[in-house]
Amino acid sequence: MERPDLHARVAASRSQRSAGAARRVRREVLRRDGARCEVSDGHGGSRSLLNFCSNDYLGLSQHFAVVNALQDAAARDGAGGVASHLVCGHHAVHGALERELADWLQVPRTLLFGSGFSANLAVMQALLEDDDVCVQDRLNHASLIDGARLAGCRLRRYPHADVEGALRQLRGAPEGAAMLATDGVFSMDGDVAPLRELAIAARVQQALLYVDDAHGVGVLGPEGRGSVAAAGLDVAAVPLRLATLGKALGGCGAVVAGDADLVDHLAETARPYLYTTALPPAQAAAMLAAVRLARREHWRRERLRELVQRFRASATRHGLQLLASETPIQPVLCGDNARAVAMAEALEDAGYWVAAIRPPTVPEGQARLRVAFSAIHEPAQAEALSDALALARDRADVAASRYA
Repeated sequence: MERPDLHARVAASRSQRSAGAARRVRREVLRRDGARCEVSDGHGGSRSLLNFCSNDYLGLSQHFAVVNALQDAAARDGAGGVASHLVCGHHAVHGALERELADWLQVPRTLLFGSGFSANLAVMQALLEDDDVCVQDRLNHASLIDGARLAGCRLRRYPHADVEGALRQLRGAPEGAAMLATDGVFSMDGDVAPLRELAIAARVQQALLYVDDAHGVGVLGPEGRGSVAAAGLDVAAVPLRLATLGKALGGCGAVVAGDADLVDHLAETARPYLYTTALPPAQAAAMLAAVRLARREHWRRERLRELVQRFRASATRHGLQLLASETPIQPVLCGDNARAVAMAEALEDAGYWVAAIRPPTVPEGQARLRVAFSAIHEPAQAEALSDALALARDRADVAASRYA
């Protein structure tokens, strides 16, 4: 029997993506200056674009205090972590960052990871076994889904934000330990999970509630402590949560935060933690500076609220199809892939960089432009973007009518 040829499989997959306007192309950023990027056009030239697709919600990635901390620590400690945390890679600044994050999030313990993806893999691999069940929102991030698959447990998914659906799935799998996992803020819709109701469901079904709050920490809740704090929940209700350092905090890495026994167990057993090099100490120093800024500079969250309100009011006047989101993630629904791509290209011609998001990242027929605001945007820019979006929609509709 002849084995399938992997090159042929790749070519067929690429052809299928091309036919469905689903090809993804990397763009090279040549320079960043605040909310503006100089972006390569792929033909030897470049253009300056106002960036509305970054997750740098608080605008801290270029803050002088964060950059200075990175440079100072790199001069002192070097560029890399040089080993895993349990060998010789755990520096004093790693410990200081974990303690600062624990104090900020009001939890007993936190544990640093190189990325949110690896942290989610770690939580599920270390806690769940073959006979256990992990119940997840259908729109959860891919890392949560892959984490359950890595653990080998039974994966059950419920309709988006449907607490009754989550309860049904938990009741339908009464054997073994159970974890109920959800995004806090959904990265492609921008809405917030019904965490208080999910916490009740988890308690009734004796399940551990795990919240991936990558897009909530820094943005929501008192002092920006995230969606868990905004819902008024503590570590008893949410024993573990994820907070990334690469979104609102503007750097890279992540922490798992929560119950001390569970976090300590991860530090001793989680393969994505044990068998990878520690976050560079210079990056930890930068994130320590960013956390302190995020905690005290409340104006950044106030600016985000103003931007969202101004944008939604203007977009509604233009008849743009928005999802029900009050977070910095403001998706504009386009429908089919080709229309989303055409609108993104029209926006780029007008000087705006907004990502076209297509399946499988979002469900079929729900391609969208994912507008993401940062505290370094100006309110007038939010309104100008909505004007440009309306023109891009109209251009796409005219182009589509020519081929109808």
